Amino acid sequence: MLFEQIEITEKNDPRPSCWGVCPRCGVRHELPVGPAGTYARELLQTLMDAGRIDHHVGEVQADPRFSTKPLFGEARGHMFGVLVCRDRQGRTGVLKAFSGQFNGVWRVPGWVPPLVDPVALDDMSSGVERFIKRLGRSIAALPAGHPERAALAARRREVSRALMLDIHALYRIPNFRRELKSLPEAVAGEGGIPAGTGDCCAPKLIGYAARHSLTPLGVAEFYLGRENRAGTKRNGGMYSSCKNKCGRILGYMLCGLERA
Repeated sequence: MLFEQIEITEKNDPRPSCWGVCPRCGVRHELPVGPAGTYARELLQTLMDAGRIDHHVGEVQADPRFSTKPLFGEARGHMFGVLVCRDRQGRTGVLKAFSGQFNGVWRVPGWVPPLVDPVALDDMSSGVERFIKRLGRSIAALPAGHPERAALAARRREVSRALMLDIHALYRIPNFRRELKSLPEAVAGEGGIPAGTGDCCAPKLIGYAARHSLTPLGVAEFYLGRENRAGTKRNGGMYSSCKNKCGRILGYMLCGLERA
């Protein structure tokens, strides 16, 4: 069960954890850490102790793909998050999510699913990505300055852009006004949409809550594993949502929460 019922006894943390300007109403919406910090630290400790994200099953049933050991190696760490929320019956509970895919897997029992249908995504992208790779090999086989090399490179950029547009259209982004938009419709601000927008923990958690009539009370995200290459995230650190990706859609996603 994704909604794990809890009794909130923890003190609220008023600091904003995620925020963004809504392209629909032009208002900045935000969600605090609230009571979620405690449950994020508990989940961090659970993952550290279990050494895997399918900690709810016994050792015999454990899936080797879900081990956290690679996060401390060359693969480096991963972001995780929890959302404390209230259902329509007034019960409080907690949801958990991981950013993007975990070892190539989108859906793991007990964790909030992505905002995109993984099957539809794979059906759309697998053949095109193979074609893009073939173009890359053809480009690499030609000497620098060869006229065909430039033409192939331009073709690869064109195909990659078209694929990204198609992928963005697959995302279904909900908010608390019971609206549902594609990723391009939900994004605020100018410029292209960064890869991975909508795949981080906060959008997954807030999207699930909006779809299932759950009222968010607070969200907290943490990093597990070896320090990232940029040196900006360290094992066990708590971090607010990223501005350049999550911040572009969270304003829309949180719109209407003030009325919930």
